[in-house]
Amino acid sequence: MDATHLERAVELAQQAQPHPNPRVGAVVVDTAGQVVGEGMHRGPGSPHAEAVALEVAGNRAAGGTLYVTLEPCNHQGRTPPCTDAIIEAGIRRVVAAAEDPDVQVSGRGFDRLRAAGIEVVVGVPGVDGEAVDPGYFIHRRLGRPRVTLKMAATFDGQTAAADGSSQWITGEASREDAHRLRSESDAVMVGIGTVIADDPRLDVRLVETARQPRPIVVEGKREVPADAAILQRDPLILSPREGGGRIAVPDGSSVDLRSGLQELGSRGIVDLLVEGGPGLAASLWSAGLVDRLVVYLAGKIAGGIGKGMFTDVFATIGQATPVKIAGEERLGSDLRIEMEVRCLPA
Repeated sequence: MDATHLERAVELAQQAQPHPNPRVGAVVVDTAGQVVGEGMHRGPGSPHAEAVALEVAGNRAAGGTLYVTLEPCNHQGRTPPCTDAIIEAGIRRVVAAAEDPDVQVSGRGFDRLRAAGIEVVVGVPGVDGEAVDPGYFIHRRLGRPRVTLKMAATFDGQTAAADGSSQWITGEASREDAHRLRSESDAVMVGIGTVIADDPRLDVRLVETARQPRPIVVEGKREVPADAAILQRDPLILSPREGGGRIAVPDGSSVDLRSGLQELGSRGIVDLLVEGGPGLAASLWSAGLVDRLVVYLAGKIAGGIGKGMFTDVFATIGQATPVKIAGEERLGSDLRIEMEVRCLPA
């Protein structure tokens, strides 16, 4: 039954978007094996999942088991330590899907619970604790957001025609799914070329969302035009220059993307969706900064060379990077392929 209750905690966790805090779900089961409390963490300053579930359970938690997707905290932040609440509730067993990678927590919560005589189980077969919130684990370990690179292309790999035209390569179902990706992200990034060519807002319009992602622009030699629509949405601008509210992360006349991502991480951006341009895609890829790809292959054949997914030259087969296919889905006449990058440096 451990897996069943922990899977329910996972379901609860995935119903909220509390970044920069982690997604966490919790379930309390009493001594008779009945679920008596459930909870999730909704965001900074709100009660943690464990505290919510224990409050619902009340006295029925005594002697029971707490199932939680992430190690309970043992430090005072905006809310009291969850370990205190667990001990005070009389919980005798805690089953957690994963240890918290945050240096303020990592292992300390489990140690405190064990010292109080509580049995602690970390990890249950079939339940991937890190998959609950992969961006959080990358953010806490590397200090930067998880980078998802989104691309749309014809089946023979062209993102645009030679004249730059690209609307619409994919169909309506793919475009709606791309907006769902935006809604799941903390921020959406494009390069200056995309801003000048398309004048995007980078907002969510085609699906319902409880929040809008923060727009991010990577400048180069060119600056964001003063009348750009994106300026109405309070973007963060990574730039080789200072002034005008820009985040200066210069690498000559370009942006140091690694430093730029660290800056975004320090501002609480945990999941970053990159949409803009084969130049930006190539720069992130060559720097080893892409963690996940979502590619929409349209049910179309270009039949010639227009603009590819990356601007860099593919000189030899040894440059190809293995990826793990994490899923594929038909969307109308298009094919959506999700990939995880395993072999790039962090």
